[in-house]
Amino acid sequence: MEIERFIDNFTELFDETDPATITATTRFKDLKEWSSLVALSVIAMIDEEYDVEFRGDDIRGSNTVQDLFNIVKKRVG
Repeated sequence: MEIERFIDNFTELFDETDPATITATTRFKDLKEWSSLVALSVIAMIDEEYDVEFRGDDIRGSNTVQDLFNIVKKRVG
């Protein structure tokens, strides 16, 4: 599992944000387009792409895209 692919999947959830501005160190909650709907989309993307159960608490406890990736990477079977 590679962080680059995770970032690509993550950036696809944003319509107005330039994908080039999203990196592993991006504080995703600071993105102008971030919302509870995008958070649900992140949960769905992680479930579909990685077959990992992800919860709102996981998002609340994370600050960067790298933080999200680290949780997914730990849970991938």
